[in-house]
Amino acid sequence: MIRAYIDGGARGNPGPAGYGVRIEDLDGNLIQELYGPLGIATNNVAEYNGLLAALKWAVDNGQCDVHIRADSELLVKQMRGEYKIKNPGLQPLAARARLLMMELGKVTFEHVRRELNKEADRLSNLAMDEAEKP
Repeated sequence: MIRAYIDGGARGNPGPAGYGVRIEDLDGNLIQELYGPLGIATNNVAEYNGLLAALKWAVDNGQCDVHIRADSELLVKQMRGEYKIKNPGLQPLAARARLLMMELGKVTFEHVRRELNKEADRLSNLAMDEAEKP
């Protein structure tokens, strides 16, 4: 099992956006850090892109048991099926995430407080810095 901390943000919402992902083993040892600028997007689109990056990494690296930790309660509850995904901009991102999840054995979601997601936040800020560059 791996643990993936995911985050995304946008400065301006919408604004320059990016995502960050920290992938760890169960002992908390760093396996991989991922981040990427997204151009102009919303916070929620950025959060979903963090999820997609983590799931794609897991598929590409032969993982079958993934525990996602995110400080976005909306994303966690939508992916658990507790909230409907009403925003048409998020629906295709969630559909892509579900397709990736089908390639994995088990994916679980946990909502964590922002202070427990500092490394993914740091990475998403690096990505937002890149998105702001001319």
